[in-house]
Amino acid sequence: MADPQLFPWFLGPYGENDDFLEKLMVGFFRDHVYWRRNLHPEDPPAIPTAAVHRADFMAFESRLRRELHQLSAGLKRSVPFHSQRYLGHMVSDLLIPGLSAYMLALPYNQNNVSEEAAPVTLDLEIEVGLQLARMVGYAADPAHLPCAFGHLTSGGSVANYQGLRLALAIKAFPVALIAAGVPWVELPASLNEAFDLAPGASIALYQRYLAWLAALPHEQAARWRRRVEAERVERLGLHEFFSAHPELSVPVVLAPATAHYSWSKAVKLLGLGRSRLLTVPERDMRLDAAAMRGLLEHLRASRQSVLACVGVLGSTEFGTIDPIDEMAALRDEYASDGFGFALHVDAAWGGYVASLFRDEAGRLRSCEAVAREFEHFPEERVYHAFAALSAADSITIDPHKLGHMPYGAGAFVARDHRALGLLSEDAAYVFHDAVRGDDDPAESYRQRMRGLGRYVIEGSKPGAMAAAVCLTHRTLPLNHAHFGRIIASTIRSTEMFRRSFDAFARRMNACVTACLPFTPDCNLVCMAFNPAGNMRLDAANALVDRLYGALSVGAETQGRRCAYYASRTTLSVETLGAEAFAALLARLGLVAQPLEEAEETGLVVLRHTLMNPFLLDEENGIDYIEGYFAHLSELIRTLTAGS
Repeated sequence: MADPQLFPWFLGPYGENDDFLEKLMVGFFRDHVYWRRNLHPEDPPAIPTAAVHRADFMAFESRLRRELHQLSAGLKRSVPFHSQRYLGHMVSDLLIPGLSAYMLALPYNQNNVSEEAAPVTLDLEIEVGLQLARMVGYAADPAHLPCAFGHLTSGGSVANYQGLRLALAIKAFPVALIAAGVPWVELPASLNEAFDLAPGASIALYQRYLAWLAALPHEQAARWRRRVEAERVERLGLHEFFSAHPELSVPVVLAPATAHYSWSKAVKLLGLGRSRLLTVPERDMRLDAAAMRGLLEHLRASRQSVLACVGVLGSTEFGTIDPIDEMAALRDEYASDGFGFALHVDAAWGGYVASLFRDEAGRLRSCEAVAREFEHFPEERVYHAFAALSAADSITIDPHKLGHMPYGAGAFVARDHRALGLLSEDAAYVFHDAVRGDDDPAESYRQRMRGLGRYVIEGSKPGAMAAAVCLTHRTLPLNHAHFGRIIASTIRSTEMFRRSFDAFARRMNACVTACLPFTPDCNLVCMAFNPAGNMRLDAANALVDRLYGALSVGAETQGRRCAYYASRTTLSVETLGAEAFAALLARLGLVAQPLEEAEETGLVVLRHTLMNPFLLDEENGIDYIEGYFAHLSELIRTLTAGS
């Protein structure tokens, strides 16, 4: 059943909490106007009271109202993400705390690049970074080292790029120290050794370098700083940097086949090139740790450096979770042997699921404690993946996915804020003051982060989004007893969906063979279909394409109201693995399908994201999951009739 504690958290599928949200919005908008009028009450109104009676004023109001009415009418053709009938992509209803805080902060128009542009909401963004850091298990007390840092982005793609950008800055900095001729006995013995330091060792070296500079006379320190900066990859660019150091190899990035397409964009943007993104083989939709070891062995033997390895915590297409614990162990093993690289976890989808694994004191819950709430979740390997998040060097999380925030709210979180200086980009018109508070680590941390624009990719950042995310986390703390209740509802819906699917598959076996191509890891379920008696992959794919056409709204069908909504994707041999893919074809009865042909087309499947917390409406006696399968049954009977 729906969790009653969630009732006041959302506007609701029927707009049930409209009065609640409207009172909040009207009250705080009036409060904003009061602030404007009392900022300098001695200033008279710049717009005359009688202006509303001017012909041009009334004409403008008329035009605006007409355009707004047309916009409102047009938006009625939107996909109803809020509805319990929507089971498609990674989007659902918005949380009232985030929506109301966003709308409240919007007219203040804060720009979170510096304290000068956002004296209030910038501190909220700093707090968001620490909130997310605690959720994934990072040390997040600014008074003690190491302390994590995080910030919001426009989405997970920018956060992924920030992860690579930071990894490259950390990896290349020790080389700059040697190239600059810093007279320091603690430097690595060679450029290759320096380039292949573990991220933690490079950050420690950077800290010792800063301490060394601080002990020098001011002018001497400034000269050395300029010499080192002149040798950094950020100053030289990749071509000149690696031309100056031919013994080094341009590093590669390792990622699974299920990785988001933004990783291909990221290596291009960073200047590495698409050829430097290497695919780690998959086993059953999850990264194969044994294959990762084999690839690392090959790269080390060929003296090919690795910048980072990417693990996916909830792939965008399939929701599957990579073995983050095994990946972290491999990173540590190779780092101890002088072959260091960063581990970045792309948890854009699954990041907020980590709230289920935290108790109210922020401690990691046991697997047994989590499992008591569910039938199947979490599998032991899934639990270990979440438990290992704190071992990652950096993480991407999307509040606009399972955080139920408005678009676009992504987030980047890193384990050690002391690397921030390596990303610094100063602009005199924005950033004026040096970091203060050296005797107080917490104050030093806050001052550094208040110059956030120095370290991030975007030159403008909406303060309203920071207000939305921070206030949501304050209202619904990121642990199992609060925000985790939303996640728990999605897991229970997934388990209900699997039970209903089993009954549906038995009921429909005369018309179609249906199966789950892989076991869901959290709250995303794919379904594969093949018409009864069919042995051709193209016919199976055609059926799913026609089902999807009846379960979606495209450009040619805008305005059509679907009974239910789903999405689709394509399984490939690369993502599933050849052995598992062949077994799946056999389960579907596609035994005559050559695997080589399947590699060309893949297998089209229906995809369901079970985010809505109100799928079981006991108040009105409606089970929307059962309703979906009843509707799907009718569609299949219609589409397969006479075949």
